[in-house]
Amino acid sequence: MLYMIIGRDAHGSLAIRRRVRPVHIERIRLLVEAGRIALAGPLPAIDAADPGEAGYSGSLIVAEFDSVEAAREWIAADPYVTDGVFESFEVQPFIKVLP
Repeated sequence: MLYMIIGRDAHGSLAIRRRVRPVHIERIRLLVEAGRIALAGPLPAIDAADPGEAGYSGSLIVAEFDSVEAAREWIAADPYVTDGVFESFEVQPFIKVLP
């Protein structure tokens, strides 16, 4: 089943995000290679494709996992969580309707 993961960035976490991003992206790349990612990306803090120093308010990942618990375990082990980029995250089942 698909699960929506929304991570909310901690205030002032842009430098940490930049530092741990390669490891975060590699974890996502593994899901892509397994055919388990529907979409993933950051949420700019301002209305711009490149928010610069304004940074991000969080990230959205929609991916396939065996269970909500598996999705929670996956995100809990991500460096955006373990290193403090995200101050919180939520995981919800997701049903893709379109396209």
